[in-house]
Amino acid sequence: MSKRVKWTVVGIGLATIAGIGGLTAAKRGNKATAVRIEAVQARDLVASVTASGQVRPRTKVDVAADISGRIVRLAVEEGQTVTKGQFLLQIDPAQAEAEVQRSAAAIASARAQAAQAKANYLQAKRNYERSAEIKRSNAQLVSDEQLEQLRTAMEVNQALMEAATHSVDQAAASLRDARSRLQKSTIVAPMSGKVTRLNVEQGETAVPGTFNKDAATLLTISDMSVLETKVKVDETDVARISIGDSAVVQIDAFPDTTFTGHVVEISNSSVRAATGQPQQQGDQAIDYEVTIRLDNPPVDTRPDFSATAKIVTDSRNNVRSIPIIALTVRENESVARGDTAVTLGKAPPAKQVGKKDVEGVFVIGKDNRVTFRPVKVGIAGEKYFEVLDGLQIGERIVGGTYQAIRELKDSTLVREQKDEKKKEAKS
Repeated sequence: MSKRVKWTVVGIGLATIAGIGGLTAAKRGNKATAVRIEAVQARDLVASVTASGQVRPRTKVDVAADISGRIVRLAVEEGQTVTKGQFLLQIDPAQAEAEVQRSAAAIASARAQAAQAKANYLQAKRNYERSAEIKRSNAQLVSDEQLEQLRTAMEVNQALMEAATHSVDQAAASLRDARSRLQKSTIVAPMSGKVTRLNVEQGETAVPGTFNKDAATLLTISDMSVLETKVKVDETDVARISIGDSAVVQIDAFPDTTFTGHVVEISNSSVRAATGQPQQQGDQAIDYEVTIRLDNPPVDTRPDFSATAKIVTDSRNNVRSIPIIALTVRENESVARGDTAVTLGKAPPAKQVGKKDVEGVFVIGKDNRVTFRPVKVGIAGEKYFEVLDGLQIGERIVGGTYQAIRELKDSTLVREQKDEKKKEAKS
């Protein structure tokens, strides 16, 4: 075989391989992408916010001591139900009783001194008035100096009498204060409820809590007739919640039962701001406390039970809807081109202020090729978005998978996943 013939054979072989490769590439280019196909349907949608927290009584009182002393009598136990005014405990009253006795003796002494001062004043007043009358009848019998001395003595005794009267008032105030301290040694229930926490035992020392309330708390009484769940809601969701919104509460202690409730309070400051914690750089988690009042709480509920609440923020009946996974975003082409004077000839920045992405879905045409179409959505249910504009009932759209939707482009050929058909047929 000549050299020219050999090169001709090699050339034909290479051309054949190139042709096969081209056909394969062409076939691959026309290969349809497997996707889930959904139809725009009318559905009932319920928008909700889910958050977790704890069950707490609406009203509770932390009973603390106003005086220090040893607890000599304790009449209640944790879990016991008490009524308003019921005796709870007694702090040793010996010191307070002694103070009352001292104050009572002090006021008796002050009253005696006041009586003596009054008598001296009356005597000095009579002496002055008698001498003044004599001087008016006969000026030579009483000198001006003597009359002036008698008047001064009367005024001094009057001041002493007033001082003694104020001493009586002071002693009376001290007696009232001593009796108040004695009364505070006996602690009674400020409200009706259940003793949900008992921090002391008989024989321990009660200490007033000027700066540390927790250390001074002797016991806690809670009104368990009205219970609330305080949940922490993210800042992105709290704006959608309103006073009066209904809620479904799941208490961990009762896993097989759900309870209804409604929103009664939404905090105006974040949980972090309310606790006074300093803001940390890079910490973006900001929560707000939402209070949900339970309509029919179970009798066995205890404070601090963990709970999860689903707050219904809005609902729609028989509206156009699409799967949440079907909604995707694409860059706004007018912004993405970067053809302004500032970006002319330069690559656009990674993130542009004021740049808006367009939300939409991929609509499947008759030739099974997709087209991105912007849509306007409303509320979000658990699995579906409400469609306000851009789609009609019955139109076919790409409803999954997430990876497929992420990689789709206009005019891409698609086909329905076979496994999805099998699942639907089995169901």
